[in-house]
Formats: sequence, C-alpha cells, structure tokens
Amino acid sequence: MTGLSCGQLLPEQGRAMTERLREALAELKSTAHNAAAHAQSIERITWPNGARIAVNFTADFDAMLLRRLNNEPPMQLAKGEFGGRVGIWRLIELFDSHRIKATVFTVGRICELYPQALKAAVASGHELADHMWEHRVPKQPELERDHLLKTRVALEKISGRRPVGSRSLHTPTLLRDEGYIYNSHGAPSHGPHYVLDDKGAPCLIELPFHYAIDDAMFFSFAWYASKNGEQRLSDTDRVFDLWWAAFQQQYRQGGYLNICLHPFVSGRALRVAMLDRLIARMKTLPGVWFATCEEVARHCLEKHPPEVRAARS
Repeated sequence: MTGLSCGQLLPEQGRAMTERLREALAELKSTAHNAAAHAQSIERITWPNGARIAVNFTADFDAMLLRRLNNEPPMQLAKGEFGGRVGIWRLIELFDSHRIKATVFTVGRICELYPQALKAAVASGHELADHMWEHRVPKQPELERDHLLKTRVALEKISGRRPVGSRSLHTPTLLRDEGYIYNSHGAPSHGPHYVLDDKGAPCLIELPFHYAIDDAMFFSFAWYASKNGEQRLSDTDRVFDLWWAAFQQQYRQGGYLNICLHPFVSGRALRVAMLDRLIARMKTLPGVWFATCEEVARHCLEKHPPEVRAARS
C-alpha cells in the first residue's frame, strides 16, 4: 500500500477521494451562495463633484489592548503603548497637514487610556468609530450587545456624538438595530456594497479594505509570536510602490480605496514620511475625494440606495 503512486490507487480509495472532493465542492458552493445572498453591489458608483475616486484613510487605534489579549511579552506591549503615546499624534499631524479627514476606529477602552489624543482627533474634524470594546466580539449575544453599547457611550463622551460606523465582527443586524450605518471589516468586493440580513433586507453599507493595503501586513516584527523567517519588515519604498499602484488602478476605474493604518505601526517616523509622500502624490491628480468613512457611507445611502427586493421567507 505504501508503495502505490497516485495513479495506482485502489478503486475504493479513488471513490473515497472523489466523494470527499464532491463534498468539499458542495460546501464551497453553499458558502458562495450564502455570501451572494447577503450582499448587494452598487453598480456604476459615482462620487461628489465628479470625483474619480474616494479614498478613506483609516486608523485602527487598539494600542496595547490587542497585545494584552494575546498575552504577548512586554516588548509587544511597549509597541502598542508607542501607538497611544506617539503614533496617533503623528498620524493626526500628518492628516491635518494635508487637510484631509480620516476615520479613527477606536477600541472602547482606549477612551480611558488616551482621551487627549482622541479629543485632538475630534477637534481636527476626524471621525471616531467603533472598533469593539476590548478588540474582540464576545460569542454570547447579551455580552456582545453590552460591549457594543459600552463602546458607543465611551466614544460619544469623547466626541459629543454617537458613532455610526464600526470595524468589527459584530453581528450586522445588531449594528443596524443600534443605529450604525456602515461596517468596514470584510472584503468580499473591492467597493462599497450593502450587507443584507437573512430576509434580504439591507443592514449596513460595507466599506471594504484588503490586507494588501494594511500596514500591519508589511511592518510588523514578531507578529503573533511569529518565527524569525516569518517577519514582516518591508522597505517603505516597496510599500509606497504597491499602494500607489493600487491607488492608480482604482483611479482609472473610478473606484474606491480604503487604507488601513495602525498608530503603533505607521506612527514610526520613516513610515509617516512614506505616507506623506503617498498623499502628496495622490493630490497631484484631479478628482480625488479624501473623505471619512461616514461621508462615503452617507453618500452611498443618498445617491445609491439599496434596491428593494422581495423579502425571503
């Protein structure tokens, strides 16, 4: 038996492999069908004032909370703390210098740790949005709701207004019921689209980002206790070229780009300088709309409302 090649499998083994493959394909088809049933694309999207592209600069402000939840060593905690003490201030200064508004997805407990940084972001006109209470979504429905409400209260206390957006795995219907209009977490499409509930009714606008446009995928040493051969320390010029190419591709298509940053990652001086060059180069082209996620979501709701479909039974 051990000496058989793939072409010499016994008939019983071949039938078993065929059946497993058939089951795997059926599962993939079911997953694809379910995903399609819960999404509604926005065809031929347009932007305000004839803009060719909408660009969201977003910052996931989780600081050391993610590191603590993962029980990572002190060196990793220090990285997170750098994001709260230094990185977030550098990003705010960068955005303000270019007069663009960003969205800061904020973990609820960050409001207790770094309130002055968040108040500075609000004073500059940046949006505060939900990024979970402790950078996780509890599995228990009541505890999930409790976490979402606590984050909302904390953000509202800082900004003076209720958040309307989230970057999380919170249940879409829960977000909708609590007054949220968008989520920015999934990536089933390259552009804004509607997330539908089980009856086919629209829940939220999804503003997708992809990990290819996420700084943590390029600049994170010892990410999740990874081994030396698995480190993510890229040259800033390489990342600049990749992100500029992504921008150009969407610009040609009249599309959308959501750039995901982390203060403890992109708040380093060399990376801030790279972002400065990237934004400056984007601004050399006409028709670039730098907006908050809320602005993009409200534009979609007003100009590209969801299609009304018959409710699914």
